[in-house]
Amino acid sequence: MNAPSPTTSGSITGTARDLAPGILFATAVAVAATLAAPAVALVFPIPAMVLALLLGIALNRPAAAPLFQPGLTFCVKKLLRWAVALLGLRIALGDIVALGIGVALMVVASMALTILAGFALARALGQRSEYGALAGAATAVCGASAALATTTVLPNYKGKEADVAFVVVAVNALSTLAMIAYPPLGAVLGFDHQTTGVLLGATIHDVAQVVGAGYAVSETAGNTAVVVKLFRVFLLLPVVLVIGWWFARSGAHAENAKVPAPVFAFVFLGLCLLNTAMAYAPALAPLYAPVREIAILASTWGLLIAIGALGLGTSLAAIARLGWRHIATVTGTTIVILALAAGALLVI
Repeated sequence: MNAPSPTTSGSITGTARDLAPGILFATAVAVAATLAAPAVALVFPIPAMVLALLLGIALNRPAAAPLFQPGLTFCVKKLLRWAVALLGLRIALGDIVALGIGVALMVVASMALTILAGFALARALGQRSEYGALAGAATAVCGASAALATTTVLPNYKGKEADVAFVVVAVNALSTLAMIAYPPLGAVLGFDHQTTGVLLGATIHDVAQVVGAGYAVSETAGNTAVVVKLFRVFLLLPVVLVIGWWFARSGAHAENAKVPAPVFAFVFLGLCLLNTAMAYAPALAPLYAPVREIAILASTWGLLIAIGALGLGTSLAAIARLGWRHIATVTGTTIVILALAAGALLVI
């Protein structure tokens, strides 16, 4: 093997030197948020991911220095994609198949209609369609992770970072309210524990709040809620591809339109299939299990660092200018997915 030329070696060293300050700043934010989360939870349950975003926003002024920009951009555009891809290792298709065709169709239909509602609400309220896509996808799929994944296939526009930051904070707040309010709602609607689990998994945005709400009802409700929620996470791939295709087609002349093919989304699917296959290879479990745990941990930290970087690049003033219409859109999509899922479960 030939040794790298001095020019190549210097280029790699120079790139690392350019990226390091921003990556280290975002990593410091992620670590601080993780350490603070248990103490903050004693007062109010705010996930480390949202704390990382808020802390990053608070530090936006020093982060605006040119020194940090290459590394912060790398975290938001590159690291984010691979962190999302590694989420595929959390999902086993056998658990999803066990849900049954009726539940699966209900979840798919409610997700699709919720994304369409995001576009419709954004248009009705005079907002950009990109914001409608962010709100719809975050509500329909898996909250902050879906918002971050969706932003990778949206065209760049002024205020995009503020829109993403707002959606992340809003869906977390709404998920926390849902974690408290939806379990009693299941009882009011006369649902048994399994059906209540389906309702929780099909409607609450973030995985953490799904877990909290489900197991607060019972183990049956919790197990069911988690499987339904992971099915929604699995559908992140088609959601991202369709949204990317839509903006590619609508944003250019037909002969120049390029449908994005995000590699990370296909890696996500491949890892889902790998995780499923490993369930049928118990002899490999001693080797596979620790690798999977390390990859899931890497995914968690990758998302934390990426969202810390997003916060560092977002000014509080930009978010403050967004106004009530942004709140109305995310709240509207939340109501839509709840109404659709609860209505379907009352019928099937």
